[in-house]
Amino acid sequence: MSETSARLLALLSLLQARRDWPGQLLAERLEVSPRTVRRDVDRLRDLGYPVRATKGPDGGYRLDAGADLPPLLFDDDQAIAVAVALQTATTTVTGIEEGALRALATVRQVMPARLRQRVDALQVTTVDRYANRRTTVDSEQLIAIGTAVRAHEVLRFDYAAPGTATDEWVPPRKVEPHHLVTWGGRWYLVGWDLDRNDWRTFRVDRMTPRTPTGPRFTPRELPAPDVATYISAKFHGQDQNPCRGEAILQAPASLIAQYAGRGAIVEEVTPTSCRLVLTAWSWTGLAATFGMFECDLEFVGPQELKDAATQLAARYQEAAS
Repeated sequence: MSETSARLLALLSLLQARRDWPGQLLAERLEVSPRTVRRDVDRLRDLGYPVRATKGPDGGYRLDAGADLPPLLFDDDQAIAVAVALQTATTTVTGIEEGALRALATVRQVMPARLRQRVDALQVTTVDRYANRRTTVDSEQLIAIGTAVRAHEVLRFDYAAPGTATDEWVPPRKVEPHHLVTWGGRWYLVGWDLDRNDWRTFRVDRMTPRTPTGPRFTPRELPAPDVATYISAKFHGQDQNPCRGEAILQAPASLIAQYAGRGAIVEEVTPTSCRLVLTAWSWTGLAATFGMFECDLEFVGPQELKDAATQLAARYQEAAS
């Protein structure tokens, strides 16, 4: 029975991973016969999963979206991940608190005892480094924006930009929405602004979507390899500090990242060293900031940073003597 349950879970995971599966390929991946695959598909149907047979040279199967939520099958790692996610889901989205708590109780109730004990040990208290600037957004607002992103439909919305008077009428923005992202404790929409003919990012907590949405569009290519690279470059580019330098620190990246501050770039070099990029209002201030980390370091550049570090070292030596 345990082997059958494990095989059903593996079959369900495969069906969720891609749209269509030839029956013979499923049998090979599960290391069973096509007849066993057919029996397992029937078991999934009995559990409420809408698995449809597809036509073709080899025949196959497809997991369709169902009207009702069937019983869920999770492996151990998935169950733990769901429990942790539900405990932290309310930090940036409002209106889902009760649903998250009920979902966590439901997931916990159907877990085996061994998993329930592990989940009970994970009582998560979220301490957010961006708590002083975090904003929450309504779940319905996120769904409306996410639906437009998925459907490739022009989104119209009112935008409460800083400096705009509350009684001032501003025409709605018209944007081809491309990605919903989080950065520094806030939700942002990345999209092509049709009025300004350029890429823009919008804080979701300042947006009020209008209905209906506009016409469908063909997505444009971002001016970056991916949305993470685009967002990172955009927000780091807003740093107005004129001095920028980098160094190699003999400390783990995970440790340095806790204290490097917002806007810093920390990249792992080895498990015990990392590359740190910082900005500051002066070269001396930048050198002093690098020096606050209690570890050996090597300045990569530029030369202005190295010169400032030499001068600062001499100043400290004189002060200490």
